Amino acid sequence: MAATPLRILVPIKRVIDYAVKPRVNSARTAVELSGVKMSMNPFDELSVEASLRLRETLPPSSVPDILLVSLGPAKSAETLRTALAMGADRALLIEEDAELEPLTVAKALKEVVSRESCNLVILGKQSIDDDAGQTGQMLAGLLGWGQATQACKISVQGEEVTVEKEVDGGTETVKAKLPVVVTTDLRLNEPRYASLPNIMKAKKKPFEKMKLSDFGLSAIKRLQTLSVSEPPPRQGGSKVEDVDGLVKRLRELGAI
Repeated sequence: MAATPLRILVPIKRVIDYAVKPRVNSARTAVELSGVKMSMNPFDELSVEASLRLRETLPPSSVPDILLVSLGPAKSAETLRTALAMGADRALLIEEDAELEPLTVAKALKEVVSRESCNLVILGKQSIDDDAGQTGQMLAGLLGWGQATQACKISVQGEEVTVEKEVDGGTETVKAKLPVVVTTDLRLNEPRYASLPNIMKAKKKPFEKMKLSDFGLSAIKRLQTLSVSEPPPRQGGSKVEDVDGLVKRLRELGAI
């Protein structure tokens, strides 16, 4: 069965680097972002790599376009450039300094999908800053498309997209017909590094900038964060001499 040409949209987000320990700001209303190293959301790196591997494994011309999109401040352009250097074709930055909730992001992505005639969206199952895990499902609902979440393997044959995902005790395989939204999980692949020549080439790739208002949307807040606090310090452990001592200690703690 001949592969249907895929016009892939890959949303990515600029977040605090996964190796950085987040700190609560002085107002205790959010995580401190000033002076903190930022990078691409790890789940979104998997999505970029997945789209590139589909291009490499499917017949020639099966993936004519891989479009990146990011919603966020101007500095998100750096994250998009990194993904372009990995091998994506072009990028769209929707500039918005305000914090965006998943529903607003999903509505903006819906407009991009319609504008660009995309038939496959591959995005991370969640971002590591808020861990909401909602955008992919909301987007599929708004578009009226099928969805396959938490993918650990993606394959396309003709009009069908097959996705494997890990579940307790094994894997689950689902199939959906294009167009479809797929969200990615950590074991999907190992993202490639951008080579220096590709980093240079990325500077010349098409890069478009728009505003959230261009899509008739605003950064409306439906939820209010009352306070943010760090978890309490972890208590040190204690040693016991034997099983009787362990049982006694557990009883003292109310564990048994």
